[in-house]
Amino acid sequence: MKKALKIVFSVSFIVYLFVLTSILFLGSRGFAWDGMSLTDYIRQSSNFIPFKTISMYFQVLSDGRMNIDIPIKNLLGNFVLLMPMGVYLPFFTKKMNSIILFTVSMTAMLITIEIIQVITRRGSFDIDDYILNMLGALIGFGLWKSKFVGRISR
Repeated sequence: MKKALKIVFSVSFIVYLFVLTSILFLGSRGFAWDGMSLTDYIRQSSNFIPFKTISMYFQVLSDGRMNIDIPIKNLLGNFVLLMPMGVYLPFFTKKMNSIILFTVSMTAMLITIEIIQVITRRGSFDIDDYILNMLGALIGFGLWKSKFVGRISR
């Protein structure tokens, strides 16, 4: 059973990484940023104020000023996107069973993702993306640590 579980986790992790890479780095952002310098792009597309984007999306949702799919995709998508990492990392790396090491590793991973997105102009550096991604990953980690998932994997 353990060998079969490891194979299922390995295959699903590879598929997840392909989907994650596609979503984070290969999709079109719909803006023509090519003519802008990297400095201007960073200035225009970055948010370093916690909860600014999140609160803006909740505001436009309550006002009805924006098509509902945009804030839902952004908020829910960022929240759910890294949730599987909370299960995969501790499954494959036993040292990741520590919440502190997991959080530090996820922080390094998320900051790297944000930087790559800015440099490649496939996204923005948004602290709210970090917050939502980290919350999702921590919930995934909590699920991993739960008795139900723990029983399946051990």
